[in-house]
Amino acid sequence: MDRAEKEDLVASLHRTFSETAVVLVTHYSGLTVAEIGDLRKRMRDAGAGLKVTKNRLTVRALEGTRYAGLDGLFKGPTAIAYANDPVAAAKVAVGYAKTNPKLVLLGAGVGTHMLDADGIKALAALPSLDELRGQLIGLLNAPATRIAGVLQAPAGQLARVFAAYAEAADEAEAA
Repeated sequence: MDRAEKEDLVASLHRTFSETAVVLVTHYSGLTVAEIGDLRKRMRDAGAGLKVTKNRLTVRALEGTRYAGLDGLFKGPTAIAYANDPVAAAKVAVGYAKTNPKLVLLGAGVGTHMLDADGIKALAALPSLDELRGQLIGLLNAPATRIAGVLQAPAGQLARVFAAYAEAADEAEAA
């Protein structure tokens, strides 16, 4: 990799760090190419990204971003995961680390907050942005559904009363 390619990579990583909501740092020592490919696919499916980068270039790209506090984690074989939905990348990384102990969670940055491995696990336990939206819509729809049920109940009761009178009248005529 020549100097121009390194500068392009640093600029690209810097742009990525500036635009994302979360950056996770992991060790991937011992993972095969197929396992890293599987992890990348899972991240992509969740709307996140995964990059295996050179530590020195990544630390240089972190300078001037809100994730500059992560620079001490870049020792050994590291990979970064990033996403706009803070929970998505954490869920995938924690889930993958449970099934494959070769992936070790080192730390993360969410906005200006730095998290350790336990913080990443706590973040992964939160509902995702889509799940939160669904819960909010459910909460907003629930009162309207209840109001409609309450308003329809008296009419339903009247209909049942009229039906009972009609059946009673039919039985009286038949007798």
